[in-house]
Amino acid sequence: MNLKDKQDALIEEITIIPDAYERLGYIVDRGKKAQGLPDDLRIDTFKIEGCMSQLWVVPEFKEEKCYYRSESDSAIVKGIAELLCGFYSDQTPEEIADTDAEFLAEVGITQHLSPNRRNGLSRIVESIQRFARSCIAKP
Repeated sequence: MNLKDKQDALIEEITIIPDAYERLGYIVDRGKKAQGLPDDLRIDTFKIEGCMSQLWVVPEFKEEKCYYRSESDSAIVKGIAELLCGFYSDQTPEEIADTDAEFLAEVGITQHLSPNRRNGLSRIVESIQRFARSCIAKP
């Protein structure tokens, strides 16, 4: 499934929830159900700076695709990171580098986040895309 298809599926999944605050609850629930990271991966190398919460995103490149896992000490941040990591995982670096996460605003997620949380969200996307760009084969 490409990122456009994943985006369409997430928009459909999230917009079924009628209330914006319930949508945030859905994101928090995703975070609570997420597997998280073992302690040995919660290191500064993978830490996302500029986020109020403790947040780690662990990238991996295998078989020409990028994969991401995350962990946070905040339920909402963990949910957002899990959603973004799932969204961008199993995709080519080129597609990741060319796709933003603006659809989260379209479904009413970002509007109800504090400015600091929105900043954290943009840092997650920046980190994911930076890693993807580093994986693009140079001729």
